[in-house]
Amino acid sequence: MSPIKRTEHIAPLSRDHHFGLLFSWKINQGIKRGTDAKRIKSYIAYFWENHLRTHFKEEEEILFLKDEPGCMQAEKEHAEIGRLIKSITENENPDTANMQALANMISQHIRFEERELFTFLEQKLSLEQLTEIGNRLKELHIDAPMDNYGDEFWAEKP
Repeated sequence: MSPIKRTEHIAPLSRDHHFGLLFSWKINQGIKRGTDAKRIKSYIAYFWENHLRTHFKEEEEILFLKDEPGCMQAEKEHAEIGRLIKSITENENPDTANMQALANMISQHIRFEERELFTFLEQKLSLEQLTEIGNRLKELHIDAPMDNYGDEFWAEKP
């Protein structure tokens, strides 16, 4: 499948999605390599606090349309992902099955937003609305940190 050409106005959110897919991949790699679940849990907590929570808020407050079914679905998925992350990070002995479920959920959610929801919104919103959204996102993404988590458990040899 070829990459989707995204309007510059919401491209910052699509770039975030790239890091979300890497987040899922890193979780899966850690599980495959038999990494201690507490190390993966720490990464999940880091990514939630430093990237994902803010990303969800930006989508919900800046991009999504009220009462639009696709936006409502995405918000529901955001809440489900948040609950699963909370379950994982608050558990003293985290379950890798839940981590696997999280990685799958994130990947599916991103694919839904990129392939369906963002494409729909680009068509539905006026150029003026998209420009305003783009301006707000630019302000928030000036120095947006990349995923610079120090413990690269996903890259270790098994």
